[in-house]
Amino acid sequence: MIILHGFAASNYYNLVKHVLLYKELPFQENLIYGGSDELLAISPAGKVPVITTEGLHLSESSVICDFIEETYPTTALYPQSSSERAVVRQIMKIAELYFELPSRRLIPYAFSGTEVPESVANEVRQVLTRGITALSRLCQFSPWIAGEQFTMADIYVYYVNTIVSTFGASQLHWDVLAEVPGMKQWHDAMSQSAIAQNVEADRLANMPEFMQKLKTQLQAPAATND
Repeated sequence: MIILHGFAASNYYNLVKHVLLYKELPFQENLIYGGSDELLAISPAGKVPVITTEGLHLSESSVICDFIEETYPTTALYPQSSSERAVVRQIMKIAELYFELPSRRLIPYAFSGTEVPESVANEVRQVLTRGITALSRLCQFSPWIAGEQFTMADIYVYYVNTIVSTFGASQLHWDVLAEVPGMKQWHDAMSQSAIAQNVEADRLANMPEFMQKLKTQLQAPAATND
């Protein structure tokens, strides 16, 4: 039995959860937040998500996803061709580096209600623009992000985009997804799946508790943050 550790407000937790649900694998959820001794005991960097299976603890979402795919290859989420698999992973990595990570720089300002310094906003815009250019060249949306087959990239980028669309819109007043031709329509279609809707319902249910814990952390600067 796989145990998924983390919390539903985390987009990377939800990414792994979506993969498990898509493959119809049995798993249990263990609610755990960053900064706890319990998490540090199973996650070297103290990050969520983590999975435990047969005594093995694994963290980092891309590592977890590859492990799940290799261990449970039924209902494959990667193409058979090595070159096509490489393209899928390339899309995932670019989305992470040039979409999700720069957008995360905006989160502290959103949660604290302070204005993003123009220097930071400009740096984030530059990196996002690089991501827009790259993903516009790579993504097919025909109908899925890498072509005809639904792949890990569809799940991965969908949950990356929850950070991009939320904080790009609120902090930069920029609809970033609309800049990549076909991405908004694909994203909307992804959000209509039963799995995505179930994951979103769990995220919304967890948000009040997560926000309260985050507020407590912000009020105690000495605390260890995830």
